[in-house]
Amino acid sequence: MKESSPIPDDVCKSEVECHQQARSKLPDIAERIVDHCQNSPCYTHIDSEPIPSEGFVTDIIDMFRELLFPGYFSREKLDPVNLRYSLGQTVSKLFDLLADLITHNIRHDCLRYHQSCSGCESRGHSIALEVMDAIPEMRQTLTSDVRAAFEGDPAAKSHDEIIFSYPGLYAISVYRVAHKLFKLGVPMLPRIMAEHAHSITGIDIHPGATIGGRFVIDHGTGVVIGETTEIGSNVRIYQGVTLGALSLPKDAGEKLRGKKRHPTIEDEVIIYSGATVLGGDTVIGARSVVGGNVWLTESIPPDTTVMMEMPRLIIKEARRQAV
Repeated sequence: MKESSPIPDDVCKSEVECHQQARSKLPDIAERIVDHCQNSPCYTHIDSEPIPSEGFVTDIIDMFRELLFPGYFSREKLDPVNLRYSLGQTVSKLFDLLADLITHNIRHDCLRYHQSCSGCESRGHSIALEVMDAIPEMRQTLTSDVRAAFEGDPAAKSHDEIIFSYPGLYAISVYRVAHKLFKLGVPMLPRIMAEHAHSITGIDIHPGATIGGRFVIDHGTGVVIGETTEIGSNVRIYQGVTLGALSLPKDAGEKLRGKKRHPTIEDEVIIYSGATVLGGDTVIGARSVVGGNVWLTESIPPDTTVMMEMPRLIIKEARRQAV
């Protein structure tokens, strides 16, 4: 076996010198970045008041899921003996973290946008208590969501399977918490939570949307539900459905902010994959069915079925080469 020849000392020294020369340029680069942060219109957040990090938001979502579905997502065994202790610990940890994050978000807006003081810390604690006090109500609604998913999906073998593995239920669970925070006027945090769920599931539900119980998102990838969407009870939608706004002008941000821009879906509606329903004046009447790939910008009455005309298939046989 041929031994490898040793690397000459001058090569090693050359590589070390090259590395040192490269690193010597870093202080100047850092100074230029700092100078640019202080003297340019680009976005920075250099302040004594922190804003939420994704890590904290993930912790909040995980703890809420532990309380919304006790025993399913706990890190330790949960049984009748340790139930009060275990859930009590989670409640305490969640309250402290949630109150801090809400406080930071409120104070961030006060300082960033020169708003008058609104008692950030006391508001943070008060809102956190109100959200956590609503957990039993959220659990009741999510129970109806799980049952509706099971009743409408022959592929589901159990309620446990839906709770553990269905992306639609994950997105809806996060939405139900984020919506409560949104309604209580918490800035940023509800949207960050919703976008975290979006990044995991491919389901984009704005926390401002209003959604009734027994709501099911089947499969889910590519679903978009806009901020002012209103959805009744016992509604089922499939992958790729968009409940969105009509084309907006360039200055729409200021003109239409806070106004109804997204459709209303009444009770017991089914919307199949790829359908697009747009506009704040568009109402899908109760018990209606919207077929796959339908594009709707106008209302339909209750008990209506809307579907695309059957497309004409063109089938071509491959030509055989003469031998």
